Amino acid sequence: MVLAAITSCTNTSNPAVMLGAGLLARNAVKRGLQVKPWVKTSLAPGSQVVTDYLQRAGLLEDLESLGFHVVGYGCTTCIGNSGPLPDAIGKAIRSNDLVVASVLSGNRNFEGRIHSDIKTNYLASPPLVVAYALTGRMDVDLYTQPLGTDSEGKEVFLKDVWPSNSEIQDFIANNIDAQMFKDNYASVFNGNTTWNAISTPQGDSYAWSDDSSYIKLPPYFVGMSATVPTVSDIKGARCLAKLGDSVTTDHISPAGAIEPDGPAGQYLQENGIRVADFNSYGSRRGNHEVMMRGTFANVRLKNQLAPGTEGGWTVHVPSMDSLSIYAAAERYHEEQTPLVVLAGKEYGTGSSRDWAAKGTLLLGVKAVLTESFERIHRSNLVGMGVLPLNFLPEESVSSLGLTGFESFEINGLDDLFKSKSRNDSSLKTVSVVAESDEGKKTEFKARVRLDTPKELEYYQHGGILHYVLRQMVSA
Repeated sequence: MVLAAITSCTNTSNPAVMLGAGLLARNAVKRGLQVKPWVKTSLAPGSQVVTDYLQRAGLLEDLESLGFHVVGYGCTTCIGNSGPLPDAIGKAIRSNDLVVASVLSGNRNFEGRIHSDIKTNYLASPPLVVAYALTGRMDVDLYTQPLGTDSEGKEVFLKDVWPSNSEIQDFIANNIDAQMFKDNYASVFNGNTTWNAISTPQGDSYAWSDDSSYIKLPPYFVGMSATVPTVSDIKGARCLAKLGDSVTTDHISPAGAIEPDGPAGQYLQENGIRVADFNSYGSRRGNHEVMMRGTFANVRLKNQLAPGTEGGWTVHVPSMDSLSIYAAAERYHEEQTPLVVLAGKEYGTGSSRDWAAKGTLLLGVKAVLTESFERIHRSNLVGMGVLPLNFLPEESVSSLGLTGFESFEINGLDDLFKSKSRNDSSLKTVSVVAESDEGKKTEFKARVRLDTPKELEYYQHGGILHYVLRQMVSA
């Protein structure tokens, strides 16, 4: 393992586990144990009060002696803001295609999320994060194998340094009180010198700046009419990505560090932003130019249209050029070609991240055809005006023999909006025709996952944003 992080989400506002981690660190330091030198460590409490009571208890120094220094109080490792690994370690991982691990106290461990070089991530309590950092590896049984040896050469086991419940409760009673919380949060809205120095434009509407690399006016309303448009069938669509099962929103949505060599990193550099100033996708989520370039760009994405690759790659049809997914989407846009995504079961699992749907829309995807959806991501696709479709039971990409290189038609969408169809789920299917470049046609039905009359209305408007804006105008 190369990364151990007590990170800000989930349980770092729980004094029992935070003081427990500090006590375990104290006991380990007393026995002469040290974190292995190849393990990057960090401590990001969920509240500044945590720092106060760790200091009052005298435990922060012990954590710091093991490398667990306070790095901040917001989302850190859990959302990929772990920072770079040491150059030598990162180079060794990449050049040897090593499978290395992280251990973190967060609540998300999807592949590619924690760090682009780390393929496997484990969730653990803060004390266990410290314990695993001492071992420096994952293939260890902490019940029977030692954490290391002490200054006298004796083996030290987890049971030797694990604090008792009564000791933890005593530290809670003696080092935490209500006044600490009152003092910390009394000035929470006052900001700080740096924040307060930011000039704030005045006015009733936001003053968009062309110079900003953080916030851009998004194109959601470009060409929008005051009247509700007629829903038309999807013709001549191409597949942007053909994906397998359990594709998460972390595979779809931009998260964590921005790769300098990827489409988003190249865009920022072309606009005069140094790599050192990239920040993260999370901090640039107000810039759609960055976010759409990072959609489907996860380093662990496996697009079956581009076998042998890993990351945001695809093949443009009919040229058969190998391109980044963003570059291919741009070419399809220039050719006025609508796009679809094909996938298997549990598409969109994980965090219900809005950019997984926003980025999909901005890349020009009109429909996503899967065996099943995670419920919130399906709803988010509807909210952005992207059509969610399911294969009928017992059917799939493989059973139908779809290669992803076909041209797709989705017919019968207008029938969904006839009055008799709105509340009759049996009528909510469309006809899909996939035609290969050789003329072979595969025809099948797909279930339309506009599950409520209101979702039908959202889709007819082009998404919930258009629906709300038209409601405001009409009022």
